[in-house]
Amino acid sequence: MDDLELAFRTSDLAARRALEYFAAGVSVSTKADGSPVTEADRGVEQLLRETLSAARVGDAFLGEEFGESGESERVWILDPIDGTSSFTRGEPNWRVQLALQVNGRTELAVVTSPALGLCWWATRGGGAFESAWPRSEARRLEVSTTATVADAVLDAVGNDPRLPTARPPASPLPLIELVRGEIDGFLVERYSTWDHTPWILLVEEAGGRFTNPLGTNAGDQNGGVYSNANLHPELLAMLNYPSVRRRSGW
Repeated sequence: MDDLELAFRTSDLAARRALEYFAAGVSVSTKADGSPVTEADRGVEQLLRETLSAARVGDAFLGEEFGESGESERVWILDPIDGTSSFTRGEPNWRVQLALQVNGRTELAVVTSPALGLCWWATRGGGAFESAWPRSEARRLEVSTTATVADAVLDAVGNDPRLPTARPPASPLPLIELVRGEIDGFLVERYSTWDHTPWILLVEEAGGRFTNPLGTNAGDQNGGVYSNANLHPELLAMLNYPSVRRRSGW
């Protein structure tokens, strides 16, 4: 099978396993960085690694729970339960996320939200899509065409004075609204590579852009700004991206 089909099958297995944990309930502990973790996070990531490594011997991994393993030009980036806090509260807004990078470039991403019955995926140059989960007829995703901040609907994690028009969060995952064209931009200067990498490809393949504070589209700089392509230059100017402070390490 090709890489996308493997990603679908692996994500489906992991999503079903995660649903079993979700239905049974899990206890929560705290990691060194203060974030929550459960047996579901570890169990689902282990399943992801075992399934992918059996099909792609020699591929490397970067995951939230077990870090880096292996050396290869092909690296699977894994977030077994994105939204652990929601998961532990019995709320449905959590996701199984995976992406494949080849020579540092993200080639595919699959995000599955089994408790919501939805999934999203993208391939480099092949577009971004959404469907019900289990997968059925897909619809292609496209970002909005809003061209000015004055007309835009923006969202942000935290109150950021650089974006005075940012609204209070209207959904648990504004990036879904962004790739659907329902909002125009989203600022999130936090979180890790496994949180951002799948969504960067999804946004770009839906016609949008992502830029981190260093001015690149890499997902390993604790976030950045996502938006449609028309709006992006104005948002970068408002945010002072790329940041001299960030580039110089002040």
